[in-house]
This record gives sequence, structure tokens and C-alpha cells, in this order.
Amino acid sequence: MRAIVQEAYGSLDVLKLRDIDMPAVKDDEVLVRVRAASVHPDVWHVVTGRPYVLRVMGSGLRRPKVRVPGTDMAGVVEAVGAGVTRFRPGDEVFGETLHGMQWKNGGTFAEYVAVREDNLAPKPGDVSFEQAATVPTAGLITLMNFPPGPLGEVLVNGAAGGVGGLAVQIAKARGATVTGVEHTSKLDLATSLGADHVIDYTKEDFTRRGERYDLVFDIPGNHPFAECRRVLKPEGTYVLIGHDHYGAGGHQVLGSLPRMIKLMAQSMFHRQLPKPTGSPPPRKESMVVLTELLETGGLTPVVDRAFPLEEAPAALRYLTGGTARGRIVVVP
Repeated sequence: MRAIVQEAYGSLDVLKLRDIDMPAVKDDEVLVRVRAASVHPDVWHVVTGRPYVLRVMGSGLRRPKVRVPGTDMAGVVEAVGAGVTRFRPGDEVFGETLHGMQWKNGGTFAEYVAVREDNLAPKPGDVSFEQAATVPTAGLITLMNFPPGPLGEVLVNGAAGGVGGLAVQIAKARGATVTGVEHTSKLDLATSLGADHVIDYTKEDFTRRGERYDLVFDIPGNHPFAECRRVLKPEGTYVLIGHDHYGAGGHQVLGSLPRMIKLMAQSMFHRQLPKPTGSPPPRKESMVVLTELLETGGLTPVVDRAFPLEEAPAALRYLTGGTARGRIVVVP
């Protein structure tokens, strides 16, 4: 099969289109013919091997353990393992291939990929493969980090990005009033995604406004918690996702981990910071939630551009350019 192969860490030029063996399918796995795979920042991090800590966290010390990049996709079931009961050949599915740590390759930049059954969900018929492929990784991050219960007044910093765009829509589906913070060029996109109010960060600092929010969902992390606290209600919650602008905003070795660890320590003394939890919600349950949102129109992914598989390096360059108005996918 054709696949994008990464033999080493480095620039995007390390990615090469090659013919490789089909993946072996375990008893609890499904072989999927990939119709579209999502391009997002975590893919870039593993290709470049930055921050360096990801290499010792499971990606591979000197080179990636899994040679084919990509983490989420949509496609058609080609074959199933002996223990699979929920899917059969011909079913249209979508999902994330990883389990556990996110900073590693998952094999989706290829014509076929083997995926655990519980990581997959049926793709709604009125959602395209390109749209469905963009949902799993960003959607699971959002669901894992949203607090339970009513959300109330929500501010999403980075409201038109991969995670931010889904966060706006999921918050709206849960009855929230959403304010989106974005660049001038993407304010209309944030509004179309459902934001009730928008703030142009090139003209106004959201941390110095008079409004107060029940939740500040901070994807870029371009303001310290001390500043974000100014716009939180006393019982409000601050959540940092911590996109580090492709290495420009985080530590070269540890990335955003020091900041995350500091916030975890501060959560013992600040009620506006979520306490560290144990395991994330079961993947199967979260995929059910995302599927229902797609089926009911609560989620409508916006795809900016689809690249052929062989142009995966160009797709990642387009992503890092920051001009995309919606999501990016590669199509085998």
C-alpha cells in the first residue's frame, strides 16, 4: 500500500511517499481503507520530534517507533479481526488510532490502517469522510477538558482553530453562551461556528474587558493564568490546552509541560483550576457523544482544504502558516 513514511525526526522533508506492507490486524482490530486523515499540530510535533520530551514519552527516542504519521481518519472497513463484533466490511467509520499518549504516530497517512474496535464509531451518512476525519482527536481533547454540568458563559481563546472550532460548537450544543477570541481574518468563521460574541485579539485584550465567564477555554495559552483570572467568575474554571505555536511558544525540550505542571500544583490552592483527574473518559463513550453531535447537527466540521496523500508535507506547511480557514486533511 502507499503511505507517508517517517524514518527520522526533522524537517517536513523527512516525509516520503513509499510502498509498504499492509498492517497486520489483531483480533480486536479493524482494517480501514482510509478515505481522509486529519492534519493537525500533534502530527507536526511528532514529525519534527519537538519538544524533545515526546521522544521519551513513547514516540521513540532516536526515531519514531511507528513510521507512518497521523492520528485520526475516516474510511471504509476492509476486514475485521476475529473478536470484532460491532463492524463488518463495507461499514463507513471514523475514529482515532491512538490509545494513551497523544504525541506519537498513529499510521493514518496511508491507504490502510488497523484500529482498535473501541476507537471507532459509525460515520453518519450525511457527514463527508473529510469532515469526519477532522473530529476525533480535536473532539476527544475538548470532551476530556470540558467540565461536567452546565457551562454557562464560555470564552474560547482560539475559537476558529482545530480544537477551538469544535469547542465552540460543543459548548453551544450544551447550552452555553460563547465568546470567541480570534484574529481579524477569522472572526466571521468563529461566528459561523456558533460564537455569540467575538473579540478581535489584534485590537483588544480579552483579559482586560469587564465581562466575566464561567469557563475560559484557552487553546493558545498566550496569556498567563494570573491575567485570565481577571475575567473568571469566582466559581469559574480555567482550562489550558497549550498549543505552543509550532515550537515558538514553548520550551524546546519540555514544551508546555512546565506550565501544565505549575497549573496542576496551583490547582491545590485555586478553585478556578481543575484538579488533576485519573484516566480520561472511555474512548468508546466519547466517540458515541461525538457521533450524536454530528448526527444532530451540533457539530458541523469546516474543511478548508484536502491535499493528496503525496502532498502531506505541503499540507503540514499550510497548517503551520496559520492561514487555513477550517481544517486540513490528506486524502489517499
